[in-house]
Amino acid sequence: MGRFGTTTEYRRIKHWIEERGGHPARIKNASDSETVRVDFSPETQENISWDEFFQGLDGSRLAFLHRTKAEDDRARFSKLVRRKRLPH
Repeated sequence: MGRFGTTTEYRRIKHWIEERGGHPARIKNASDSETVRVDFSPETQENISWDEFFQGLDGSRLAFLHRTKAEDDRARFSKLVRRKRLPH
C-alpha cells in the first residue's frame, strides 16, 4: 500500500520529479500560472524552466501531492493541489 505526502519544498519536488524522468511544463500557449504541470512526455505540453514552474506553484498557491512509499519506488502518481490555509 502506498503512502502520500504534500510538500512545497522546491528541492524535494524537483528531486522527486526528475528521479522519475519528469520535467516542469505548462499547457501549450498558456501564460497564466494556473497551468503549470508535471510532465513525463514532451508531446502534449510546453517545457518550462524550474523557476517558471515554482513561480506558478507559488503564484497559484499550489502544493505538490506525491506518493512517498509504494511497492514501486518509481511510481509516478502526483498531483498539484491547493495549499491549505495555515491557522494564524
